[in-house]
Amino acid sequence: MNRVPMTAEGYRKLKEELDHLLRVERPKNIRDIEEARAHGDLSENAEYHAAKERQSFIEGRIRELQAKTAMAQVIDTSKIKGNKVAFGAKVKVYDLATDEEKEFRLVGPDEADVNNGRISITSPVGRALMSKEVGDTVVVNAPAKTIEYEIIEISFE
Repeated sequence: MNRVPMTAEGYRKLKEELDHLLRVERPKNIRDIEEARAHGDLSENAEYHAAKERQSFIEGRIRELQAKTAMAQVIDTSKIKGNKVAFGAKVKVYDLATDEEKEFRLVGPDEADVNNGRISITSPVGRALMSKEVGDTVVVNAPAKTIEYEIIEISFE
């Protein structure tokens, strides 16, 4: 079984979602199904069919979250030290083409959120940044274009 690196925060969020599904959503859905059944003929009961479809989604998501948390390798990024980009690093870069500074945090695939600067270590940018140091120029061969960044700061929290 391959372990998937994850920050403590990312793991906590997955566990919270799983707990919510198990304690709130699943029981509510069961009540919805029972209530819809009480309305009579199931073949023409839209509420029943919607509740059964929701049940399928909930059960699938529960299985998915259970698998993700079982395979998680939680890494305490506050204990990582060093001057090279690694999992959990917050990396400030300078985009050589646009003259803009950007900041990325390298996280596991399940907690990536590009809009909030959290990129997966398996993404093109994440792979290009790994093991680099301040002052290094990184060439990212992204699907849309090639990007060049200069690393200006690396920190771990």
